[in-house]
Amino acid sequence: MTGKRYIGFGMGAIQAGLMLLEAQESGNFAAYCIGETNAELVHLLRAHDCRVTVNIAGKRGIRKRVIEGFTVENPLVQEDRCRLGRAIADADELATAIPGVNFYSSGGSASIAALIGEFTGKNEPQKPQIIYACENHNYAAQLLKEEIGKQAPGHILESIYILNTVIGKMSGTINTREEIEKLGLAPLVPGADRAILVEEFNKILVSRLHLPGYKRGIDIFAEKDDLLPFEEAKLYGHNAIHSLLGYLAYLRGYDTMSDIRNDSELLELGRSAFFEESGRPLIKKYGSMGDPLFTESGYQKYAEDLIERMTNPYLHDKIERVCRDPARKLGYADRIFGTMRNALSAGVIPRIMALGAAAAIRYAGQMGRERAEQGLSIGDILRNIWRPDDPDEQADECVRLVEEAEARIEAGEPG
Repeated sequence: MTGKRYIGFGMGAIQAGLMLLEAQESGNFAAYCIGETNAELVHLLRAHDCRVTVNIAGKRGIRKRVIEGFTVENPLVQEDRCRLGRAIADADELATAIPGVNFYSSGGSASIAALIGEFTGKNEPQKPQIIYACENHNYAAQLLKEEIGKQAPGHILESIYILNTVIGKMSGTINTREEIEKLGLAPLVPGADRAILVEEFNKILVSRLHLPGYKRGIDIFAEKDDLLPFEEAKLYGHNAIHSLLGYLAYLRGYDTMSDIRNDSELLELGRSAFFEESGRPLIKKYGSMGDPLFTESGYQKYAEDLIERMTNPYLHDKIERVCRDPARKLGYADRIFGTMRNALSAGVIPRIMALGAAAAIRYAGQMGRERAEQGLSIGDILRNIWRPDDPDEQADECVRLVEEAEARIEAGEPG
């Protein structure tokens, strides 16, 4: 068999609607295998000959793309694990697309780290293997390498090249048949209570592969020498403003992100926060590297494009989904306060992002009567969320800005 071999871990929206999809679109692979520990999903896929449909939202509607010709193996089942192991040994490119980096070593001998550590390099001569770490973490590749290193002989790591990724592609899974039918989506397989909906955006960034002469099979992704600035633009730009708009939309009683398109005041708040409170600090920090993104015109274009994509009516992005897990998003180094702290460091006062923080606290049910009954201040709430060693000299100013924002919300001012 000629052509490269692809392995994916996890069969969620990013795997099916991005990594596996782009691997097949490239035309550079001859075999595809997915490792998935959800036994019910594995059974469902096999019952339909591993032929699935993903829904792709564009500016003018939704198109449906059928993906087939892959196999799926459950590493919790011994026979499957053996087949998956052989596929890993033969693989040229692999991609992890799981909920978070803490799952790399979860599952004992069925974990991603254990599987790669055991089976990579089984074939001789040992060939280079590329792994895309698709989890939303600035140091996902380093963490995965560390976990694999605990399972594998040191020489194995010499032929493994793990790439960080910046995935600005919005995606999700719809899990009720009623919602699937209401939105006119194709289920993952016929009759399933699961549908994958992703946007058509595929301008994905990866860390540069330092392997002379090697050509990646998924060749559409753009390589960057230093990915960290772009990861910060994703977290403190895309993620931050997405959350900001979601929490402020929640205060206004909206159901989906597309409702924001009819609210010029909220759109303007989002644009101002994106460029002034996210963009200016990042341009000041990274403008000297010469990349077009970190210029006034480049970041303005980035902001306008993302706000349009965030509010795409064909994505059917629920406010409830955008606002989920507020405690994590209120982390001191996460999207909201990370953006605020970047702004403060650059001499910018992040009053709009502070509105988002106050709205997130309200979403978490820790304002109003509940806060009064418990006698909690905003500072108390935030310091209960932040880790003890997180706050630095900027913490008091962040708290003050959120207190000020809460007072503005109470007074019925914009936000």
